[in-house]
Amino acid sequence: MSAIAPAAAPPAATISALNWLGELWRYRELFYFLAWRDVKIRYRQTVLGVAWAVLQPFLTMLFFVVLFGRIVKVPTDGIPYPLFFYAALLPWTYFSTTLTLCGNSLVSNSMLITKVYFPRVIMPASTAVAGLLDLAIGSIVLVGMLVYYRVTPTWKLLMWPVLVVLLVILAVALGMLLSALNVQYRDVKYAVPFLLQLWLFATPIIYPASMIPERYAWFLSVNPLSGIIENFRAVWSPDRAIDWSSLGVSTGVTVVVFALSALYFSRAEAVFSDII
Repeated sequence: MSAIAPAAAPPAATISALNWLGELWRYRELFYFLAWRDVKIRYRQTVLGVAWAVLQPFLTMLFFVVLFGRIVKVPTDGIPYPLFFYAALLPWTYFSTTLTLCGNSLVSNSMLITKVYFPRVIMPASTAVAGLLDLAIGSIVLVGMLVYYRVTPTWKLLMWPVLVVLLVILAVALGMLLSALNVQYRDVKYAVPFLLQLWLFATPIIYPASMIPERYAWFLSVNPLSGIIENFRAVWSPDRAIDWSSLGVSTGVTVVVFALSALYFSRAEAVFSDII
């Protein structure tokens, strides 16, 4: 019996940032499958199911209303406290949850990574896309709150999808970086929750950006979430204008973070299957 020749190895196991789009298109069915799988297993064997997508930001909003609204009396620039907090907590909940899951996406799928070749970036990217379902469900509650407070949306609402896309790009960028680091340094999964706690207070969620003294304004400007979340509030409020300056800075920082994360990820993925 003649010997069977081993299967040929994939022509290239490392993807550069330049050909990612082509690779993602080739493996788009796998991308859809992994995203749908994440959606199905996210709340599997839970009593409340997808209701957690609403309960997490909503219950946090109630706590913030009592503590920072009734007791501390944080200024909200004329926005009702529930709307002020919920409009910011909605994107923050998506971002923080997605970042945590993206950071573990490669390690939690180690068996798949060591056996099958596919663009590894699909893992954090599909996780970020799957989280959009929670964001959409939570947004329905926000619409109900707008009706309750008799807030009439304006043309600024057209900016909402743009902000969502920017938020997803930032989540994917940092998710790529953290997932790649987590393959080599398992401390990452312990550091991420702690860093997110600090990031919550460094972002104008509990307080408005206008509350920060001018000499510390630079601190908010280097935080890409600041401009995104402030404008998430603005698109729902007829009395607030979109802050194009902060949005431009957030966009620029997000693009830089994405480029650097993509570069690091594309260089590190060559050894993922060896050390994971």
